[in-house]
This record gives sequence, structure tokens and C-alpha cells, in this order.
Amino acid sequence: MEKKLKVGILGGTGMVGQRFISLLENHPWFEVTAIAASPRSAGKTYEDAIGARWKMTKPMPEAVKKIVVQDVSAVKEVAAGVDFVFSAVDMTKEEIKRIEEEYAKTETPVVSNNSAHRWTPDVPMVVPELNPEHFEVIAAQKKRLGTERGFIAVKPNCSIQSYTPALTALIKAGFMPKTVVATTYQAISGAGKTFKDWPEMEHNIIPYIGGEEEKSEQEPLRIWGHVENGEIVKADGPVITTQCIRVPVLDGHTAAVFVTFEDGKKPSKEEILKAWKEFSGLPQELGLPSAPKQFIQYLEEPDRPQVALDVDYENGFGVSMGRLREDTVFDYKFIGLSHNTVRGAAGGALLTAELLTAQKYITAK
Repeated sequence: MEKKLKVGILGGTGMVGQRFISLLENHPWFEVTAIAASPRSAGKTYEDAIGARWKMTKPMPEAVKKIVVQDVSAVKEVAAGVDFVFSAVDMTKEEIKRIEEEYAKTETPVVSNNSAHRWTPDVPMVVPELNPEHFEVIAAQKKRLGTERGFIAVKPNCSIQSYTPALTALIKAGFMPKTVVATTYQAISGAGKTFKDWPEMEHNIIPYIGGEEEKSEQEPLRIWGHVENGEIVKADGPVITTQCIRVPVLDGHTAAVFVTFEDGKKPSKEEILKAWKEFSGLPQELGLPSAPKQFIQYLEEPDRPQVALDVDYENGFGVSMGRLREDTVFDYKFIGLSHNTVRGAAGGALLTAELLTAQKYITAK
């Protein structure tokens, strides 16, 4: 790309906003030129607004330290200086819906990490390797919004990234799951926390994460759905039931998955492993900057994947599977692992923006 696109980060002071800042350092296509947050941060340099609250392991990039934070509600002013924005704002669902549409109506594409628009019928909710064809609904969304280049695209919930890619690979190989049971063991960064912020999570497990189980059961069905009359129609199956548990891990969501396939269509273990190994998508085909070379890896060791060893696989953009074996009640069971703030949050949105750029949905203003 001859000239980098100018990017704004909405909600740039929170944990996901910080992850966006970190991932975009020295990005070959995108450059952060605007950061917006709440009124209490507006007017300060990014460095001063963050203070001691920088939560990434890498130091704050020098290029953003002196950027003056803008008020996220000053939509026209923020939008004027960027080609598109990433959204990680901390607001109510209705407030997020409203402000993301306001940005889109300034002819500024919005790639959102938030859940507010995941079920808006004409907003694509995309994992770039799994369902890029859902970008087709953007044309209908632009018509609704009255825009030429402004639109909203979202990424799904972080909790589904550790098992939905594995199931999608099997579906695309012709093996349709009938019933899925998944228990996710979710890192505290998924709540925007570190152990310093949340000391009561040390040596603790909390068997409840508000809203996660509903998202984990329904969002895969939207990803496996299809475009019809300018809307996403979710798939009828498989039946998915989940439990979501908060565990004392900083980064990395692990899933224990049980699956039964439609009658007469149970694959062999070798067929499953082949489907996982060979699965790739448009990001790999196009060689996008953040795309993992091998999206799904399978680890043969009986004690893998482990958060401590495997969460950063492919810089956090890949997903890891292990312990695939036949079950006495279901057909198979396996373990999945994904990086919840890279692949599951900011990184997933970044890869989505790269694909939207490659397909000319996002261009320079």
C-alpha cells in the first residue's frame, strides 16, 4: 500500500483500545492518527490520559504518546481526520448503536469490537476465515443509512473463537455437527481486567459471566447463516449449549467441547485432523498482514494446548486444538484455545479491517 490509511480508535483508553494501539504499531497498511475516549480523557495527551493504566506487556508506542485524545461524542471532528475507525467504546448497548451509526453516517467505516450491532440484520458479524461472504449485506446497510462509503462491521464474541473455527472447518469438509456442548474457561482480560485490578480473582474461579452463555450458543449460528434479501439469516443448527467460567488466567480462553454429528455422518479422527490442518480462508489466500499462516494447529501432546505455552500461537491470531478423542456419550471431544484479546477482540477486528481494505470496502477518503 503506497500510503497508509488513517485510523481512529474509539474507546482508546480501555484494555481493548490499548490492544488496538499495540497491534497497530508499525502496521504496513494503517496508522493511528486519532484516539477518542470519554470527556474525562479528552484534551490530554494519550500518555497522560493513560497514566499508570497501560495494561499491555509491550511498552506504549512512541507514535501515539503525544496524540491529544478527543471526545468520542465529537463525531464530526474525530471522523474528519481519519479514513475509518475501530470501536471499543464503553457505553450502554443503545448508546453504542447510536454512536457507531453516527460515525458511519459521516462516511467513516466502523469496525467494531462491541456487541451492540452483532444482531443488527444488515451488519456483518465476521470471522475473516469463516464467513467473509457476509460482507455482501454492507450494500443493504449503506442503503438504510443513506451512505456511500460509511458502514459498520463487527466481530463476534471472544468466547466462541476457541471452538467455532474448528467446527466450521468440519462443516466445510462436509461433516455437520448435530449437538455441541462447550464449556469455556475465560481469562480475566476478557473483562478488561488484570490481576492488579481484580485481586479477588487470584486462586479463584467464578462460574458465571453475564450474557456469555447466550452469546456463545447463538453467535456461531449467525456466522454459519446466509445472506438473504440484504439480511443475515442465522443457521437452524446445530444445537449448542454452553457454560462460561471465569478462571485466574490473564489472557487466553480455553474450551472443552463435546460434539455429535448428524446420523451416519460421523467422521474418523483422521478426517477431523485433516480438515483442521487444511482449513484456511481469504486472509491466508490474500496474504493479509495479520493473517496466521496456519489458522488451526493441532497439538498431539496429551497436556496441550496450554495457555502458558500456546496462547501466542501465530502472534495470537491462530487457534490451537488438542486432546481429540472419541467419547462415550457424544461422538468426539476436544480442547480449544484462543487468545481472547488478539484473535478474540482487537486482533479479530484488525484482521477484519485488513480484509475489508483488500476488498475495497475501506478506502482513503
